[in-house]
Amino acid sequence: MQPAKKTEPGVGYTVTFTRHLAAPRETVFQLWTDPAHLARWWGPAGFTNPVCEIEARAGGRIHIDMRAPDGTVYPMDGVVEEIQPPERLVLRCTCCGDDSGVPGIESITTVTFESEPGGTCLVMEARVTKAEAFAADALAGMEQGWSETLDRLADAVKQ
Repeated sequence: MQPAKKTEPGVGYTVTFTRHLAAPRETVFQLWTDPAHLARWWGPAGFTNPVCEIEARAGGRIHIDMRAPDGTVYPMDGVVEEIQPPERLVLRCTCCGDDSGVPGIESITTVTFESEPGGTCLVMEARVTKAEAFAADALAGMEQGWSETLDRLADAVKQ
């Protein structure tokens, strides 16, 4: 695992992770695009996903309700911007809304899957395209959240 590369929080804030996973890229790609698999590992440590939907096609919808250990539900909505099985997936997502439903963060997440000896090299980049002041705490936790999420993906690959 390589450490995240990042810029400062705000619009343009970007975190990038590289993970080497001991599974074929087709398998790893399926973990990202099949809602039953995605629900098992998406989100930081301790979170569950009682609602997890993805239409794995360009223009398809993604919606995940992430439930924190304290029971708080954090909805995430978005669209599949681009999909090239099993090589590339691009999601545009919103999350961290306020009480009126205004999203606090919008981001574009690009995931590439490259075959390598013994498995897959996954590169994931999340870039913030919109950030509201009320979502500052969520933005500050973005690197840790993605790191824990990708740790959970690595565990799912082993199962």
